[in-house]
Amino acid sequence: MVRILVGTRKGLFIFVAGDERRDWTLEGPHLVGWEVFHAVLDPRDGSIHAATNSPVYGATVHRSTDLGVSWTRAEELGLPEESGLTLEKTWHVEPGREDENGRLWLGGAPGVLFRSDDGGTSWEAVESLVSHETRDRWHPGAGGMCCHSIQLDPLSPERMYVGISAAGVFRSEDGGGSWTPANQGTAADFLPDPFPPVGQCVHKLLVHPQQPERLWQQNHCGVYRSDDRGEQWQRLEGNGLPSGFGFPLALDPREPDTAFVVPEVGAENRVTPDGRLGVYRTRDAGASWELASNGLPEPAWVAVMREGFSFDRLDPFGVYLGTQSGSVFVSADGGESWSEAASQLPPILSVEAVAWP
Repeated sequence: MVRILVGTRKGLFIFVAGDERRDWTLEGPHLVGWEVFHAVLDPRDGSIHAATNSPVYGATVHRSTDLGVSWTRAEELGLPEESGLTLEKTWHVEPGREDENGRLWLGGAPGVLFRSDDGGTSWEAVESLVSHETRDRWHPGAGGMCCHSIQLDPLSPERMYVGISAAGVFRSEDGGGSWTPANQGTAADFLPDPFPPVGQCVHKLLVHPQQPERLWQQNHCGVYRSDDRGEQWQRLEGNGLPSGFGFPLALDPREPDTAFVVPEVGAENRVTPDGRLGVYRTRDAGASWELASNGLPEPAWVAVMREGFSFDRLDPFGVYLGTQSGSVFVSADGGESWSEAASQLPPILSVEAVAWP
């Protein structure tokens, strides 16, 4: 069974299908009245966690232990008073490793990270990131200063990464106790010094699950790959991509040289180029890119948010895409062909797929 958790401006929708991923059943909407920036099904216990925001109730996290039938809300979620910071939005929920029972991570704005060790009942701010020595050089991007990417190294129990816009990528080797900027080679073309230690506007960061020393990054200023855990980054566009600007990323879970991006024209025109919804794929680690949009609509001038792209671990693996215009597209054959699973949803903020009984 495959489930797609689709977070929107108007609640959470869940799509369910068999492993063939052809016929989808819609459940929801859940969390009506909430903006769902991201939702994930924890494969360790089947619980759903959602980063939720409301102009009335503020920023929080919702949890369901019965696949969306009922929900509980984290009531005490905030930042230390002495930090002088106020929690603005919650952005991304990341389950801990398989043997880390109860461990969850939550990213939010202004560039903050929380940890839970009780399955999301309570949350504690990660002080090492709240008070990072470089924070005075972080600046909000168009979406706010958001911690939106949280990646755990599957082979090292203490290594993890976060991506913050506009601060950059940070790596921890001690489970979040301390953080080192990991932005060497990543451009910040909007700053006087285009290669600062921090200040880059990373849009999405992923670690390859089979080759965790390889990181992929979609940035405000290009698409990048690192083969040494973020020590150095190589810029990859200009070889088949119509633009280096974009937000989401997806990977082939078994082949480290394969990645997918959805370019946009640029920061001042955030729609897909050439009047089409273009998914671009590399099979050679970014040396070249090809259009992989068979079945996607054209003409189309649409936008895909940073959390609007996902992939599963089946064989062949599936790729999932949600647009701000309310469509969900599914490829059950690794990007070779696409079909529309839903349309006319509220603006889609996130898509997360998981195989779960």
